[in-house]
Amino acid sequence: IFVVWMGINIFLFVYYYLFYDQGPQFEYTRELLGSALPWARAPAAVLNFNCMLILLPVCRNLLSLLRGSFICCGRTMRKQLDKNLTFHKLVAYMIALMTAVHTVAHLLNHKTNMAPKLSGSLQLSFILYCLCDMIFVITLALILMITSSMEVIRRSYYEVFWYTHHLFIIFFAGLVFHGAGRIVRSQQVTDPPHNTSFCEDQPENWGKKPECPIPQFAGGFPQTWMWVIGPMIIYLCERLLRFIRYMQPVSYRKIVIRPSKVLELQLVKPGFKMAVGQYVFLNCPAISQLEWHPFTMTSAPEEDFFSVHIRSVGDWTEDLIKMVENLPEGGQGPKMAVDGPFGTASEDVFDYEVSMLVGAGIGVTPFASILKSIWYKFKDSDPKLRTKRIYFYWLCRETYAFEWFADLLQVLEKEMEERGMRDFLTYKLYLTGWDQSHVNHAMVHFDKDTDIITGLKQKTSYGRPNWDKEFEQVRQENPSSVVGTFLCGPQALAKDLEKKCVKYSDVDPRKTKFYFNKENF
Repeated sequence: IFVVWMGINIFLFVYYYLFYDQGPQFEYTRELLGSALPWARAPAAVLNFNCMLILLPVCRNLLSLLRGSFICCGRTMRKQLDKNLTFHKLVAYMIALMTAVHTVAHLLNHKTNMAPKLSGSLQLSFILYCLCDMIFVITLALILMITSSMEVIRRSYYEVFWYTHHLFIIFFAGLVFHGAGRIVRSQQVTDPPHNTSFCEDQPENWGKKPECPIPQFAGGFPQTWMWVIGPMIIYLCERLLRFIRYMQPVSYRKIVIRPSKVLELQLVKPGFKMAVGQYVFLNCPAISQLEWHPFTMTSAPEEDFFSVHIRSVGDWTEDLIKMVENLPEGGQGPKMAVDGPFGTASEDVFDYEVSMLVGAGIGVTPFASILKSIWYKFKDSDPKLRTKRIYFYWLCRETYAFEWFADLLQVLEKEMEERGMRDFLTYKLYLTGWDQSHVNHAMVHFDKDTDIITGLKQKTSYGRPNWDKEFEQVRQENPSSVVGTFLCGPQALAKDLEKKCVKYSDVDPRKTKFYFNKENF
């Protein structure tokens, strides 16, 4: 997909560069502008193409629909849809690059003051100056959007990212209208025709000789709107659907505040249907009517409610937790709007015979949904369950972060033992933030049957996993299986696991093959 996208960009740039650099209808325009003309118009064509694409990767309802449609096409196509935000960023970088080239070339156009020379009219010159101002506004909006999208700002000041990103409205409006002035003009066919090769060196004879009638110029028809109108309509439909969902009532079934500053909300919404690992966007009008934040659902599709676990990170989550903490006994929580659910990579977990689930901190949430669903499937003896084995790894910095999920693991642990399927679920918990006091405490109680932190039979490990050892173990225990590796965690861990999947995948298709999948919001 990347190669095809880059190939189309290169083709458009080269084609339109040559079109404006060698086209006979632009002979006199090139005399005035020189190489600035093709250097302005070629990036404009690439900009049109990428501005057509930029909104599509963030149309989440469209992507969820496509994920459902591509079930028959295998996991490869669905994996590309999971990289929607990566593609969105690539397109944004290309837009930024082409905008820079386009703007610099237009500044050179402006210095030549071509408009009065071509038309003899001050009106076109006035339009030129107005459009230069519009280009400045478009460029400024783009700079603000890109700089506020840096990870350090997005994570620490999400509201800044959220609001400045909506400058895309100004960007698209300016993009559509800035070509309306038809500044770049081409020579028109006249009767009799103007012989450029004969007349270009004798402008004093224009209009006097039959071969040299006065050349006529006209601006090209604006094309940008034709490129972007389709995606804009799709995006508007997305926003309309979000507004409709915003108006739908949502009620609370249960509110739990964990000591680890994690808020659990169990919500009920009429007609709401979900799949494992999916996420929703939440809006709390009492905090902000415009902000929507993504949260993975921790409930199973078999339950009659859906739940989310919200960690205190940033102003919005802190305000929500404080609001819930101050509720009177038995009081209902603040009004909540829900948009979704939306599909993720974790939806495919039951398509693999063997799955490796890796969660870091609150990143365990999609796997809570998966493990709950497995418990229900075993309880109901679901014959459609293809999964034969699951390896679950959870990395946490603090001991109390384990508490809200340990109950579920205890239930699953007991269920597997009763059914004689102790090998079905292998889970390992890692405490990455520890000191000597933790170790001393563990040494004193090492002979206990259950873990001193979680109460589970599986003891908590201190430090980080040795991924080479873990992947080798999975490969040896499943010598002819396709293993899906799922991560909800930081990018650094994602790069490491992706390399391990490649390293431990066998070339022989009959042997173990690892496929890497990562949650993206």
